[in-house]
Amino acid sequence: MSSTSSSKIVLRRRTLIAAGAGLLATPALVRGSLAQGTYPGKPIRVIVGFAPGGATDILARVVADHLSNAWKTQVIVDNKTGAGGNLGADLVAKASPDGYTLLLGTVGSAVTNQFLYKNMPFDTATAFTNIALVGEVANVLAVHPSLPAKTLQEYIALAKAKPGQTNYGSPAIGGTGHLAMEYLQALTGMKLEHIVYRGSSLVLQDLLAGSIPSTMDNLPAYIPHIRTGKLRALGVTSAKRWFAMPDIPTIAEQGVPGYDAAPWWYVSGPAGMPAEIVKKLSDEIVRGVSSPEVEKRIKDAGCAPIVGGSEALTRHIAGETVKWKKVADAAGLKPQ
Repeated sequence: MSSTSSSKIVLRRRTLIAAGAGLLATPALVRGSLAQGTYPGKPIRVIVGFAPGGATDILARVVADHLSNAWKTQVIVDNKTGAGGNLGADLVAKASPDGYTLLLGTVGSAVTNQFLYKNMPFDTATAFTNIALVGEVANVLAVHPSLPAKTLQEYIALAKAKPGQTNYGSPAIGGTGHLAMEYLQALTGMKLEHIVYRGSSLVLQDLLAGSIPSTMDNLPAYIPHIRTGKLRALGVTSAKRWFAMPDIPTIAEQGVPGYDAAPWWYVSGPAGMPAEIVKKLSDEIVRGVSSPEVEKRIKDAGCAPIVGGSEALTRHIAGETVKWKKVADAAGLKPQ
């Protein structure tokens, strides 16, 4: 074989190898292109683990509307209720990590459900990609006016004088109201009797009637009755006074320093999402939550915005996990 023919064969081989390498690299190049340039290229689905009309659903629609307007693409809210939000969260955990299936989650799906449910369908620590914080709401310790306690410290003294004889109602075992009150008991040493209801409306109904003396529950539904004097608010669970009721002191400022038990919401996706898509989503949600228009919609729902991207959400979940595990252990809560 001539040297010229041999050179041509080597050249063809090199060409084929180069072409093959190019083909192998194509999927990565496409992924990078999609992540940086063409995402989103189809409708995005935001899953909510609760029924339409509640705060979680409302905040999901606020986020969906903002993303839809910003990116001129369809963003659909899909309610998948069950197991304290675990059903919807599990659907996201098992979805393709391409940025087209997201979760509008709660403190339950991120942190507390793992202490309450024996057979969790996913590993809270590894099943998701954290994207951004969205908002929070205050719980309120509210009492019927007939209860002889006009301040938080008077309530604590009353409960300590008769351990286990002061009742409070909340909508669910392991709900944010229940856990917030368990947290307060752990820090103050008082012992209360928990009465469990099937929803906040029933708690409110019995509290207004004087059938129960107190409750720990989400603040917004109680505001009209606090303003008319039908109920007395002893403190809110947020770190700062609540924007809608600034006259109500926080529990922390009334002799329980460091107390912060405000339920919160966030956006996440399946584990393994491309970093470029995570950043694009995180940056846009942070931009939206920081805007006056979105802030107003969140406040109109009775909540307050929290501005924080993926790293802030990761830190927040880590801190909340430590806190609520201590509360669950102190309360003797066992996964059911």
